[in-house]
Amino acid sequence: MRKTQICHIAFIGLIMSLLSFQISCQDSRDPEPPDLNRWALPSQHTEMPNWASYFEEEGVHGTMVLYDLEDDHFYTHNRHRADSAFIPASTFKILNSMIILESKTLKDEQEIVPWDSVVRFVPAWNKDHSLRTAFKVSAVWLYQEMARRIGEETMQGYINNVGYGNKDISGGIDRFWLDGGLRVTCYDQIDLLTRLHHFTLPFSDQTHKKVQSIMRYEVKEGYALRAKSGWALRDDHDLGWWVGYVTTPNHTWFFAMNIDMHQNEDAPKREAIVRKVLGEMGVI
Repeated sequence: MRKTQICHIAFIGLIMSLLSFQISCQDSRDPEPPDLNRWALPSQHTEMPNWASYFEEEGVHGTMVLYDLEDDHFYTHNRHRADSAFIPASTFKILNSMIILESKTLKDEQEIVPWDSVVRFVPAWNKDHSLRTAFKVSAVWLYQEMARRIGEETMQGYINNVGYGNKDISGGIDRFWLDGGLRVTCYDQIDLLTRLHHFTLPFSDQTHKKVQSIMRYEVKEGYALRAKSGWALRDDHDLGWWVGYVTTPNHTWFFAMNIDMHQNEDAPKREAIVRKVLGEMGVI
């Protein structure tokens, strides 16, 4: 073999050894930490201290996040609380409805589920319901029955695939979103809603369309509002949510807010505060 050929082979061997060493070193490094908060860029956020007056007028403490999709811009009151995780309560019905439909636990949103004849404190719950009507009045018993039919393993699989909140369904298959282990932030709520709007959740287009339809809360000239409330009962005080989004001819706005509630009269204040903010921002 010629001397030049030997040198050429030796040179190739040296290069391969260096590449192997480099790859080995890269593999041995700690992986890059995941981006746990994709909304963390400061340029995307504007703190809105004037929104505090809306909470003060209603006599409650809480937070609100408003996201302008087209401008990729967040407006926030009380950022620390917005980053804090709370139990989702009935706002989980948005995702739960998708899981019910995708898993074929009900054939569609119109199928009637017979009332179990247990009289509950909300009169509107005490009758037969479809998924559509149960969502509107937040009939907890129907969603609890559906969760039991779905089962823990299947439910956990769907929640893991979505990456919803802390993904913790401890506390009982029919209780985990009410007083169990599940926790979400305002940003988690908006993440779910934006993916619902874009048809990018791990569900069929048909499921996306049906849940968008049952979420419709108000339609007026110039906008459509989709929303869901939540009310978590706690020992010291209750927690209230209102989350959703507004579509207008030029923009789509997503919102998530929660407040501490000390009396039943605080419940309507959730929607009242959101409407004040949406009015100030020229959304509705």
